[in-house]
Amino acid sequence: MHTMWKGTISFGLVNIPVKLHAATENKDVRLRHLHNECQTPIKHEKICPVCNREVKNEEIVKGYEYATNKFVVLTDEELKEIQEVNTEKSVEIIDFVKLEEIDPIYFEKSYYLSPNDGGSKAYTLLRQALSETDKIGVAKLMIRSKEQLAAIRVYQNTLVVETIHYPDEVRKVTDVPNIPEESSIPKKELDTAKMLIDQLTITFDPEKYKDNYRTVLLELIEEKKNQGEITSVKEPSKQLPDNVTNLMDALEASLDRAKGTKPKQKKRKTSTPKQSQPKRTKKNA
Repeated sequence: MHTMWKGTISFGLVNIPVKLHAATENKDVRLRHLHNECQTPIKHEKICPVCNREVKNEEIVKGYEYATNKFVVLTDEELKEIQEVNTEKSVEIIDFVKLEEIDPIYFEKSYYLSPNDGGSKAYTLLRQALSETDKIGVAKLMIRSKEQLAAIRVYQNTLVVETIHYPDEVRKVTDVPNIPEESSIPKKELDTAKMLIDQLTITFDPEKYKDNYRTVLLELIEEKKNQGEITSVKEPSKQLPDNVTNLMDALEASLDRAKGTKPKQKKRKTSTPKQSQPKRTKKNA
């Protein structure tokens, strides 16, 4: 399993050398955009609409849009300086709370923690202490240049880091439109709904749930592949842009015209008797 970073977790005077690993992966079936005419993947180029040309990576800078079409430009050096101040890979557990006190809306992404060299005993200590107290640790850490609030908990004998949103990252429910006001529901309807919920209540088993859309899509792709309904990418022909092509046409046409109108000058350059020409000039003069 790929190690994202190595650092330490501390609570009190206990320091645990750990490694961070992504606990989840995106299994979405990625579909490319092809040109219908020739079945070639479409390129997404970085074009400057003002300069009307493709922009190279080294020409790109970062900017914050504080108002429409108004930006504050930040240099790589300025961003690096901020990141270096905050990228110490030491995670300090700030508080301990109960897991049920954190609403699921705050949870973002999961990471596994494994002990690094010499950290097995302290790792086991924290894992057992969290399990027996039924608590989780709240901590801060830097992941991919972003300071994350996180919950450290036990999952199947492994410590897990759950990044959680800051309060100002969760939108207010009062901004959600068309939420009905509290109203009295007939007791018979409510009892029927509760009875239905009771009948459908089971012990949660994640293995029961499958991504049916992904399964059917992959089956369709495999079926079309087996039936030979496939396409291969063609090598793009190295054509000059229209403006360059037009310029070449114009230059070639001009050259042909020049050759047709001045044939004698071309013969004079290649003629061998050089001394006779000045005499003719004198007679003509």
